[in-house]
Order: sequence, then C-alpha cells, then structure tokens
Amino acid sequence: MSLLIGVLTFFLILVSLFLVLVVLMQRAKSDGGVGAALGSGMTESTFGAETGNVLTKATINAAIAFFVLSFVLYLAHIYQRNHMTDEGSALPKVPASMAVPAASQPAPEAAPATTAPTAASPAAAPTGGENKP
Repeated sequence: MSLLIGVLTFFLILVSLFLVLVVLMQRAKSDGGVGAALGSGMTESTFGAETGNVLTKATINAAIAFFVLSFVLYLAHIYQRNHMTDEGSALPKVPASMAVPAASQPAPEAAPATTAPTAASPAAAPTGGENKP
C-alpha cells in the first residue's frame, strides 16, 4: 500500500507543477504580467489562434486531476491508518484481561473495625506532660 501512496504522491507533484506552469503561461487580460514573460507569444505560434481555449482546457483538466489525486491519497492514508499492524501503530493495544482495574476484584475480609484503643497504644496515652511513672 505504501508503494501505491508513493507513486500517487509522485504523480500529484507532477500534476501540481504542470498546473502551476499552465496557469503562468496564460495571457493576462491586460496583456502583461508573468504570462508575457514566460512566453505567451510562443504558445500562440504552437497552438494557433485558439491558445486561450487550449490553455483553459489544460488548466481545467489539471485542476480536476489535482483534486482527484488529492482525494485518492487522502482515502489511501485513512485506509493505511485503519489497517495498520501492531508494529507500526503509535499506541500499543492492551488486551482486555489487563484492562480490568485491580479495584474491581473482591478484597479479602478485614478484621472488625470495633476494636477499642488499648493502654499500650499511643492514642490512649494522656497528652501534655502528665506522664508520671
């Protein structure tokens, strides 16, 4: 799949360059600008008097090819992302047995909580310097 994406990307670059050149070759309405500098007079001798029609059709076809190739590449990247193997994925896949948190498992039974503090415990000792032997 990545080979197909590489080939389509190469064709997209070629179509993009062709589209830029065709747009720049067109004659401006004021007969000046970049179109005259890039040889718009030469295109008249090549394509005849219908130069505007030929360049307009080429621009339309190149724009259609550009958008179609862009959309196909978009779909190819989505397909590749959805069908990616574990080696190439960005996030690891966690099995369902490991996804269960430990808190949901039953805890062992605890001792009853009704035990009173004894004299040996620090909580039962008087506070404030009244410790006399």
